[in-house]
Amino acid sequence: MTASLPVLYSFRRCPYAMRARLALRSAGVTWEHREVDLRERPIALYAASPKATVPVLVLPATSGSPPRVLDESRAIMQWALEANDPDAWLDSDPARTSAAQALIDMCDGPFKAHLDHYKYATRFPGADALEHRAKASEWLIQLDGLLARDGCLMGTQPALADIAIAPFVRQFAMADRDWFDQQPWPHLIQWLDRFLQSRALRDIMRKFPVWQPGAPALLWDGR
Repeated sequence: MTASLPVLYSFRRCPYAMRARLALRSAGVTWEHREVDLRERPIALYAASPKATVPVLVLPATSGSPPRVLDESRAIMQWALEANDPDAWLDSDPARTSAAQALIDMCDGPFKAHLDHYKYATRFPGADALEHRAKASEWLIQLDGLLARDGCLMGTQPALADIAIAPFVRQFAMADRDWFDQQPWPHLIQWLDRFLQSRALRDIMRKFPVWQPGAPALLWDGR
């Protein structure tokens, strides 16, 4: 570990890890990047967080305190943006913050469950992929209604809810993009395409080799 820098265990295509990297990039954080092969997770990842899911951010020890571990993507986002939020993704209004968190809760809960049963139906015996696609679509239609007002989920500019949810909508759309583009959610399609074409996404999707213990540290130099 580069002692003075945070260490991020990540997987390039994981939407949870994507949202964490987006927030770290926005905040201008420099970190040591450790790309994980989810089929052969390193012992160091288990040592940092026994559940061994990505992302995991290990913060360096300070003032005699041991390293701090953040092993939830939303906690990583909050930590980064509370330290530095140049793109104003956090909202100072409690009501708007609560509304944004409720949207993210829906994404991480019911929508993600339907997404997994749709895209990875073979992993769930008896799952009807098209039924779960239809259930997930009900929420996407609601998002389209929100986007119709101002172009983003919580206003006219991308904010926390947009950044936290977009990687999951991306994953849903990629399962069958032709079908996705034929659905009655034009504002959602435009919103997703802006995300897909953004420099931020291009930056955080750069490819890293799988991390091996003893390998030279690979640094992400913020923005």
